[in-house]
Amino acid sequence: MAGLTTAEVTERIVRGQVNDVPARSSRSTAEIVRANVFTRFNAIIGALFAVIVVVGPLRDGLFGLVVVANTGIGILQELRAKRALDALALIGQARPVVRRDGVRVTVPISQIVLDDLIEIGTGDKCVVDGTVTQADGLEIDESLLTGEPDPVPKQPGDAVLSGSFVVAGSGAFVATKVGRHAYAAQLAEEASRFTLVHSELRSGISRILKYVTWMMVPVAVALIVSQLYLQHHDWPEGVRRMVGGIVPMVPEGLILLTSVAFAIGVIRLGRRRCLVQELPAIEGLARVDIVCLDKTGTLTQGGMRVSDLVTFDRASSTHPAQALACLAAADPRPNASLQAILDAYGTSEHNGWRCTAVLPFSSTRKYSAAVLDSPDGARGTWLLGAPDVLLPAGDPHLATADTLAAQGLRVLLLATSGNDLNHPTLTQHANPVALVVLDQRLRSDAAATLRYFADQGVAAKVISGDSAVSVAAIAARLHLPHAEHPIDARRLPTEPDRLARTVEETTVFGRVTPRQKRDMVAALQARGHTVAMTGDGVNDVLALKDADIGVAMGTGSDATRAVAQIVLLDNDFAVLPAVVAEGRRVIGNITRVANLFLTKTVYSVLLGLLVVIWRVPYPFLPRHSTLLSALTIGLPAFFLALAPNTERARPHFVRTVMRFALPSGLIAGTATFATYLIARHHYGAAGLGAATSAATLTLFLISLWVLAIIARPYTRWRATLVVAMAVSFMAVLAAPWLQHFFALKLVGFPIPWTAAGVAVVAAAALELVWKHSRRTPTSRPSPPA
Repeated sequence: MAGLTTAEVTERIVRGQVNDVPARSSRSTAEIVRANVFTRFNAIIGALFAVIVVVGPLRDGLFGLVVVANTGIGILQELRAKRALDALALIGQARPVVRRDGVRVTVPISQIVLDDLIEIGTGDKCVVDGTVTQADGLEIDESLLTGEPDPVPKQPGDAVLSGSFVVAGSGAFVATKVGRHAYAAQLAEEASRFTLVHSELRSGISRILKYVTWMMVPVAVALIVSQLYLQHHDWPEGVRRMVGGIVPMVPEGLILLTSVAFAIGVIRLGRRRCLVQELPAIEGLARVDIVCLDKTGTLTQGGMRVSDLVTFDRASSTHPAQALACLAAADPRPNASLQAILDAYGTSEHNGWRCTAVLPFSSTRKYSAAVLDSPDGARGTWLLGAPDVLLPAGDPHLATADTLAAQGLRVLLLATSGNDLNHPTLTQHANPVALVVLDQRLRSDAAATLRYFADQGVAAKVISGDSAVSVAAIAARLHLPHAEHPIDARRLPTEPDRLARTVEETTVFGRVTPRQKRDMVAALQARGHTVAMTGDGVNDVLALKDADIGVAMGTGSDATRAVAQIVLLDNDFAVLPAVVAEGRRVIGNITRVANLFLTKTVYSVLLGLLVVIWRVPYPFLPRHSTLLSALTIGLPAFFLALAPNTERARPHFVRTVMRFALPSGLIAGTATFATYLIARHHYGAAGLGAATSAATLTLFLISLWVLAIIARPYTRWRATLVVAMAVSFMAVLAAPWLQHFFALKLVGFPIPWTAAGVAVVAAAALELVWKHSRRTPTSRPSPPA
C-alpha cells in the first residue's frame, strides 16, 4: 500500500482530522502563573496588605512587597524550567513512520492524519487507533490499557488501540481514530507530563500547611478580638498589631522555594541532556534504595559485534553463515543481536536462500524462527535464540555455550527443527548447528556509577533476559558485589514473600521474562523498598511503568521512553549519580528551609495565644515581623534552598521537620514573650515601644541561632551568610533612620542585656533539641546488598 497522497493529507488537515492531542511536557504559562499567584496564603497576605494600605503607614506593609517579589521569582524560575524541559521533550519525542505517496517518512505524532498508513515494529508505540493492514508475526501488548499481561497476536483486519506497544514482529495499520477521539489518547501525554504532584516532599508540605491553617484561623480570630476589644486600641493601632500577629503565622515562601528548587533541578539536569518527564522523579530517585539495571544498553553499550561462529561437526562451514544472513535480513526491525549478525554476514554470498515465513524474536520466548529455502531446494525451519532455552538440560553443547558465556560473551544457538513455526513443540528436538558468539562492550562509566550507588547505600540488581552466567560475568567485570552467585529466573519462586527475599539477597538474575521483571519490582516494593528500574527495550516497559522511578535510554524504544519518568537522551548511564545528587539537594535543602519557616509559624501561633491569655498588646508591628522574617528566614532560605547538599534523603518529611521545628518554635515563642513581660514590667504601660524592641532583640537572636543550627555543617559561604544577617540587624539598631523606620530603639542597660541573656538560655535549649532530633532514627536501614 502506498498510503495517502500529499493532497489527501492536506484535505484532512483542512477538515481538522489531525492527531491534535497536545503532547505537553510541562504546565502552560497560564498554569504556572496561576499556581504561583492564586494560592491560599497569597490571598491571606494580599488581604492583610490591603488592610495596611488603608490604615497605614505603608512601611508596615513591606510584607506584601516581599510576597510579590517572591512570587515573581518563582514564576520566572519555573518558566525557565519549562523552556528547558520543552526543548528536551521535543528532542526525545517519538516520530512514527508513515507511508505517503508511496514513500516512508517520519512525522511528529501531532501531524498524523485520519487514514494515514503507519508502520510499526518491535518497541514502537501505537499512537492512534487503527486497523491492521499488514502483519508479519505482529504481537501487541495492551496491558497498559486492559491490564491483560499476555501479548495479543494481530492479523490484517484486527483493531489496534492507542497506548499499546509492539513486543514482536512488524506490520502496518491505517489510522481510524485520531486526536481526542482515539482510545486512551491521553496515555502518552499523561505518562510524560511534567507535574508537581505525587511526591512525599510536596504532599508533606501540603499536610503541614493544612495543620497551619487549622491553627492559624482560631488564633487569628482571638487575636483580632483581643487587640480591638480587650486592649481598647484605637482602630488603626489595633489593626496594625493584629496584622503583625497574623502575618508571621503564614509560611508563604515554603511552597515557592520548593517549586524554585525543583525548577532549578530541571534546568541543571537539562544541561546534562537528562529529560525529567515528571518533576518529582528528581526527588524520587534520591529516595531510591534499590536500582534494578538491565544489562544491555545500560551496563553494556547498545551495539555488539560477532566475535566467533562455533560450528559443529555435522554442519557445513558455509551453511550457518548463509542461514544467519537470511534470518537477520528477514527482520525489518532487527534488534542489537540481529544487527550484529547483519553487519557480519549481511553481505555474505547467500544467493538462492529465501525466507518464506518468520516468527519474530520475543523476549518472552527468547528465540526467533524462520522457514528458509536453501539453494539445493531443501526447506527447513531454523531457530536462533538462547541455547539453554532451545536445548534440553544436559545437552553437551550447553557446556560449550556456558564456557563462552562465563567470559561475559552473549551466545546464541543456531539450530534446525523438523516442526512447523506454529507447532506447539517447535523447539523440541532442535538440532544444533552453530553457536554465534557476540562481544558486548562495557560502558566506560558503568563501574564508577555502580561504585557511586554502593557508596550511597543503594543496592544494585542486574536483571537481564540473557544467560545468568553471561550476566554474572559482566557484573563481575564491573566489580559488583556478590555477582558470583547469579540466579536463573526460571528457578525463581512464585510466592511473593519468598520471591522478595530471594530478590533482596541476590544481585544478578538471568533469563528474566518481562512479567518476571514486573513481579520482582512489585515484590521489592511490597517489602518497603523504593525501586528504580532502568532499561531501553520493549521487555522493560512493564517494569519501568510499575517501578517508583523508571529511567529509559534516549535510543530506547518509543514505549520505554513514554512510560519512564526520566530519559537519558544521550544514553549516558553516568548521568544517574547527578540525578540522585540533584534530588538529594532538593530534599535536603527544602527540609532545611522548612525548619526555618515552620519554627516561625509555631512561635507566631504561640505568641498569639499568649497575648490573648495574658490580655496584653501584641508585641510586634508588621514591620518588625517583616524585618525578622527577611533576615532570619527569607533571604537565608533562598541561598540554602539552592545550595549544594549531598545528605542522603530521609523518609517521613513531616515527622523529620516537626521534630525540630515544633520544640524550637515553642522555645522561641516562650522566651520572647518572657522578655516582653519583663520589659513591660520594667518600662511600664507607656513603654510599649521599648518593650517591643527588647522582645524583637530576643526573637532575632533566637531565630539567628535557629538559622545557625540549620546552616550546619558550616562552609565558608554558610558562615558568611549567618554573620551577614547578624551584621544587618546590628546596622538597623545602629542607624538612626533605620531605627525610626522600623520603630526599634533599645532603651537603658539592664533590659537589652536581659533580652540577650534570655536568648542565650533559649539557644542552649535549642542545641539540646537539635541533638535529640538528629539522634532519633528517622530512616530505615540500608537494604542488604
